[in-house]
Amino acid sequence: MTKPDVPHYPQTTGYSYKINDPFWSHYIELVRNVVVPYQWEALNDRIEGAEPSRAIRNFRIAAGEEEGVHYGMVFQDSDVAKWMEAASYLLSAKPDPELEVLVDSVVETIARAQQADGYLNTYFTLREPGARWTNLAECHELYCAGHMIEAGVAYYHATGKRTLLDVVIRLADHIGTMFGTEPGQLPGYDGHQEIELALFKLYETTKEEKYLDLCRFFLDQRGASPHFFVEEWKQRGRTVHFGELDMVHRHSYSQSHLPIREQSTAEGHAVRLVYMYAAVADVAAETGDASLKEACERLWNNTVSRRMYITGSIGSSAKEEAFTGDYDLPGDTAYAETCASIGLIFWAKRMLQMNPDSRYADVMERALYNTVISGMSLDGQRFFYVNPLEVDPEIQRVNPIYAHVRTRRQGWFGCACCPPNIARLLASLDQYVYTSAEEQATLYVQLYIGGEGEFTLKGRRAALTMASDYTSTGEVKLMVRPDSSEGMEFTIALRKPDWCKFPVLWINGEKTEHGGFIFEYGYMKVTRTWRAGDEIRLHFPMELLRMKGHEQIRDAFGKVALQRGPFMYCLEEVDNGRGLHRIQLPRDAKFHIGSGERMPLGVPALTTIGRRMVSHEDWGPHLYRSDVHWNAQPAELHFIPYFTWANRDEGEMSVWIRECE
Repeated sequence: MTKPDVPHYPQTTGYSYKINDPFWSHYIELVRNVVVPYQWEALNDRIEGAEPSRAIRNFRIAAGEEEGVHYGMVFQDSDVAKWMEAASYLLSAKPDPELEVLVDSVVETIARAQQADGYLNTYFTLREPGARWTNLAECHELYCAGHMIEAGVAYYHATGKRTLLDVVIRLADHIGTMFGTEPGQLPGYDGHQEIELALFKLYETTKEEKYLDLCRFFLDQRGASPHFFVEEWKQRGRTVHFGELDMVHRHSYSQSHLPIREQSTAEGHAVRLVYMYAAVADVAAETGDASLKEACERLWNNTVSRRMYITGSIGSSAKEEAFTGDYDLPGDTAYAETCASIGLIFWAKRMLQMNPDSRYADVMERALYNTVISGMSLDGQRFFYVNPLEVDPEIQRVNPIYAHVRTRRQGWFGCACCPPNIARLLASLDQYVYTSAEEQATLYVQLYIGGEGEFTLKGRRAALTMASDYTSTGEVKLMVRPDSSEGMEFTIALRKPDWCKFPVLWINGEKTEHGGFIFEYGYMKVTRTWRAGDEIRLHFPMELLRMKGHEQIRDAFGKVALQRGPFMYCLEEVDNGRGLHRIQLPRDAKFHIGSGERMPLGVPALTTIGRRMVSHEDWGPHLYRSDVHWNAQPAELHFIPYFTWANRDEGEMSVWIRECE
C-alpha cells in the first residue's frame, strides 16, 4: 500500500537569524538551560514549594496512560502548549536531541488524548465531557486550542515532524465544523482571544484559506447582537464557571461590547485585548481590510498614548486585570501583567509588518527591555505575574488593595500563564529583530540585537551580521554580504530609537550626514548597491533622560523617571534606605555611570547626590502638626535598572521620584 504524499510547508518568514548578543544571548541560554528545564519540572510537579501544575498528568490521564481526575484551572492545557512552543523555538535555533525526544514524548501523549472527532481539551474530556462548547465566555476552550495550534506550527517548523501539526490541523478542522453561521453551528467566539492568532499562523503555514476565513469569522462575530455569551448562558440554564467574575454580562471585559470595527478605546482584560488586536493586524495586513487597519491604529494610539506605563506595561487595575481610563496609571496598585506586555510586543510586531513606523518598534523595545525581563529573576527560576512601579512590603502585607502585588518573585503560579509566555517570547526573539518590505526591497532593523543570518528580497539573498553593544555603549556594527559578486541593490532602514536624539551613522568608515540617507517614519534609510564587506556602523549616544508623565497622570505629576538607552531605572531600599517617598532629585544633579560588579549584563547602575527630607521635631503622640519644618539633607542615591529589581533583599522600590530645585 503506497503512503499518500504529505505536503511540506516551508517557513514563511523573510529571513533567518541566529542571535549572538552580549545581553540577549544570556537570556536565551537561560531559557534553554534553566527556564525550559525548570518549567518542565514544574509542569510535572517536581518543584518543592511551588504550586502544583499537574498539566502533564492531565494529558496522560486523558490519553489513558494513567488513572486519575483533572486538576487545575480550566485552561491548564495551555501551559503545556506554551512550553512546547518555547522548546520548538530553541530547537529551531540549535539542535538538542534530548529536548527533542522529551517534546516527542509529550506529542505522543497529546495525540492519544485527542478525541476521535479532533476535539482536544483535558478539562472537558475528563471533568465535563457533555459540556463541550457550552461556555465559551468563561472556559477557554478556543484559547487552549489556539496555544496548541501555535505549538504545532512551531514544532513543525523546528523539526519537520508532522505529528503535532496533524493533531492541530484535525483540531482546527473540528472547530471549523462547530463554528459558523450555518444551521447547527455556533455563531460565537472565545471569551479569551488566542485562537485568532493561531489560526492565522496555521493559514500562513498551510496556505489553506479556510483557516484565514475562520480567523476572520471569530473577529467579525465579536460584539454582534444578540450577544453570544448571554444567549449561551441562557441555553445552559444561567450557570457560570467563575462565580466571582461576571464574564457573561461584562462585555467590555472580553472586548465584546462592540464590533471590533467600532471600538475606539482600550477596554477590559489587557491580555485579551492585545492578543486580539495582534490577530486583527495580521488579517488587515493579509487582506487589505481598511476598516480593520483603522481599528488597529485607533486602539494602538489609545493604548500607548493614554493607557501604558513608562515601563511598557499595560493594565492598571487588579480587578479584571484590566484597563481603566485615560491617564489612570497608578504605580503601586498597577496590575501590569507580564503576559500583557508580551502580547503588546506581539501586536507591535504585526503593526510593523502592516505599516513600518518606528513608533511601534519603540513600544516593542520599551516593553521587552523593562517589563518582560523584569517578570523573571536573573537566575531564571522565579517569576512576577504583576509588575508594579512602586512597592512598600510593610504596607502591602496589611492593606488588601495590594493583595495582587508581590515583592518577591514566585516559583510558579496556580494560573501559570506568565512563565511559559516569557520563555516562548525570548526563545523566538530572533523573529523580532528585522521586518522586510518585499515590494520596496527594504530590510528594516527593528531591534539592535547581535547575530547573523540571511534574508531574501525580490528573489535575491544576502547575509547580514550584526555586532551589538547596544545595551551598554549604544554601539552597533552591521556587515552585509550579498550572494552576488556584482552586489545587490536594496534599502536598509535603521530605526532611530525614541530615546536617542542624534544618532551617528558611518558607511564603510565614512560618516554619513542627511545627504547619505533618507529619514522617514523614524528610520534612517540607506539605499545603495551593497557589496560583500560593506559595513554600517552606528552610535546611539546614551544620554540620561529625565522622563516626565503627561500632566493628567496623577501619580507621576511633579516626578521624574530616569531612562538610559532602552532601560528604565528605579530606587531600591537595599541601596537607599527606607522611606523612598522622602527622597528628592535636584534638577541639576550630576550622575555617575556605574561600572564593575554593579553592572548586571553590562547595564550600569547610576549614582548621584540627591536630598532626603527629614524633620528633627519630636512628634510624640501627634499624627499631624502645624509647626513642623522639613530639612533637606544630602543623600547619595543609587538607581538600578528596573529589570533587576527584587533580585536582592526585599524592600521598597520606586520608579518615579520627586523632582526639586
